[in-house]
Amino acid sequence: MIPAAFTYKRATTVDEALNLLAEHGDDAKLLAGGHSLLPLMKLRFAVPEVVIDVGGLRDLSYIREEGSQIRIGALTRHHDLEHSELLRREIPLLAHAAGTIGDPQVRHRGTIGGSLVHGDPASDLPAVALALDSVLVAQGPSGTREIAITDFFTDFFETSLGEDELLVEIRVEKNPNQGWDFQKFTKRAIDWAVVGVAVAGNRVALVNMGPTPMRAAGVEEALASGATPAEAAERAAENTSPPDQPSATAEYRHHLAKVLVRRALEAATTRNS
Repeated sequence: MIPAAFTYKRATTVDEALNLLAEHGDDAKLLAGGHSLLPLMKLRFAVPEVVIDVGGLRDLSYIREEGSQIRIGALTRHHDLEHSELLRREIPLLAHAAGTIGDPQVRHRGTIGGSLVHGDPASDLPAVALALDSVLVAQGPSGTREIAITDFFTDFFETSLGEDELLVEIRVEKNPNQGWDFQKFTKRAIDWAVVGVAVAGNRVALVNMGPTPMRAAGVEEALASGATPAEAAERAAENTSPPDQPSATAEYRHHLAKVLVRRALEAATTRNS
């Protein structure tokens, strides 16, 4: 498939990207690694008149430690997350999950910010960010603002990021004694997850179990009440609405969620960061 015609603009600074967004408004889309936007454009699900390429903003590619937090630039590639010694030591869940995304080509191009802003409920990193209780930093004409990850995903492929804003940073609190695990079931290694689960301590997030990336509130409530992993996992499908498809029905996904949550919770109890 060939995308509709568009005007290409390449931003060299954050301010330039914001100015271009302000100039073109609804007609513009941001391009980072391209693995989220370009497929939609090829299928004509997204038809922007202007594409603003921010992939070269190297100032937004970093992983650094600041006090009790790890701060990650929005344009940090999945490959860099996977191989970061700092993340492997302080937030191994994120490093591990990044290493399971797609194939090496995807991991060398895709960015954490692009994955989060795309808001795909079938994507891995939004669920990981939810389990880690991340805080996102957006920059716009009025300056920067922090957005709790639990307030970020608003609807199918929609987020609370303003049309004139750019996601610039992801912040995660360090928790060295926190158990963690990431599980997903795919038909092939490079496929989107049929169902996935991210666990960080007593926080549990689900992949592909509703119109948005979501926390498994029933599981978390059960864990807080002292339930075993197996008991808590029985509540994994509560208040979910996964896609119902011939290749994987909603009923099948409900079953998978329970199985994967149990496995992830049990694995999380055996290790921490």
